[in-house]
Amino acid sequence: MAAHSTGPATDLKLDVENSPAGIVVHCSGKITSSTTGALLDKVRPLVPNSKRIVLDLAQVGYIDSSGLGTIVRLWSSAQKSNCAFQVTNVAPRIKELLAMTNLGSIFES
Repeated sequence: MAAHSTGPATDLKLDVENSPAGIVVHCSGKITSSTTGALLDKVRPLVPNSKRIVLDLAQVGYIDSSGLGTIVRLWSSAQKSNCAFQVTNVAPRIKELLAMTNLGSIFES
């Protein structure tokens, strides 16, 4: 199942995969202020009924401060619902961003 952002369709694509280990949300494109609404709309409703959500960023080349804030919001919502939240397949540039903002340890597997 795929969803598109409220911005241009090429900015962010989201595919949700149910697996025995939890829900994996495959993200492709950019996570920016124009696409964070789509990310929230797709992932937040999954949190209350899930034990584990993995945000796969293998195909994400750019995250701005709004995108980073949105990922933190999703992590926080998951924590409140006793849902494990993990970010995986993070590009080196995004890993650097997480390290600079001291958020790397929150999302480590």
